[in-house]
Amino acid sequence: MKKSDFYYDLPQELIAQTPLDRRDASRLLVLDRQSGALEHRHFYEIGEYLRPGDLLVLNDSRVLPSRLLGQKEGTGAAMEFLLLRQLEQDVWETMVRPGKKAKTGARFVFGDGLLRAQVLGDAEDGTRRVRFEHQGDSLFEVLEEVGNVPLPPYITEKLADKERYQTVYSRELGSAAAPTAGLHFTKELLGQLEGQGIGVAYVTLHVGLGTFRPVKADDITDHHMHSEHYSIPRRTAQLVNETKGRGGRVIAVGTTSCRTLEAAYTDHLEPCFGASTDIFIYPGYSFKVLDGLITNFHLPESTLIMLVSALAGRERILRAYEEAIRQQYRFFSFGDAMLIL
Repeated sequence: MKKSDFYYDLPQELIAQTPLDRRDASRLLVLDRQSGALEHRHFYEIGEYLRPGDLLVLNDSRVLPSRLLGQKEGTGAAMEFLLLRQLEQDVWETMVRPGKKAKTGARFVFGDGLLRAQVLGDAEDGTRRVRFEHQGDSLFEVLEEVGNVPLPPYITEKLADKERYQTVYSRELGSAAAPTAGLHFTKELLGQLEGQGIGVAYVTLHVGLGTFRPVKADDITDHHMHSEHYSIPRRTAQLVNETKGRGGRVIAVGTTSCRTLEAAYTDHLEPCFGASTDIFIYPGYSFKVLDGLITNFHLPESTLIMLVSALAGRERILRAYEEAIRQQYRFFSFGDAMLIL
């Protein structure tokens, strides 16, 4: 299967640059994965497609304010760091720009000296291994003060409220990007769904930029995903197992929740902490636990459009995307949503 099999032409003006005033006011394209039938709704109506006994599984990871703007010590050259993955205490895999100014041993300063960094070495993919030095007990506390939310490169507008790039239920710091399918939920909507008898459970997968890196291989089976850390609480494992046992539907909110469940599930789900997965889901994959998916619209030729194509079929997904473009849906992180059942 070729990368080009997942291409579609998206008008630039349909890339959402800012979130809507109301999270759940986004549009919702409902796709029946058996028949291919489509319905146009709004996200606040999603409860009409769920039933008592269904279980929603959401990713409660919180985006780190991991974009750092600073200077190189000695020269004052402007630098941008993006923290990708914690390797050990205060040592991170980091994307650095401009890379030519970040040779091993180079030192940098951020936030008027609240945070400093030294490059320990580099990797083949161009990232750097960086040790951070900070005031106080926690690097995370300093990042909250001096860091910025790392919006995707296709968003060029400034975000007025940085909480709009966090889900209302985010609590576990560690992601380089938001699990954006969850951005449509409000606390009130979640409460309404629970009142309908729909279960809500949480996993944690810290989203790495590897999820969004372009597929370079023409044959998609030659593509390798970067590993990401995840945890599954005991309560979530219990709810998933009970739901599957009684024939209920497990519906993932977002591709990250989907990948977590599918990576961990055998004939049941075990709780775990600090596991990792590089699972790559594309057409031909046989889903073990998932019965439905709430997701956003994804970039052409990305691993994410390949995942949704595995669930609903490539031709059905591409037809749904064509219809969304005709109907002027908003695409990507701050865009509209799909429900695939």
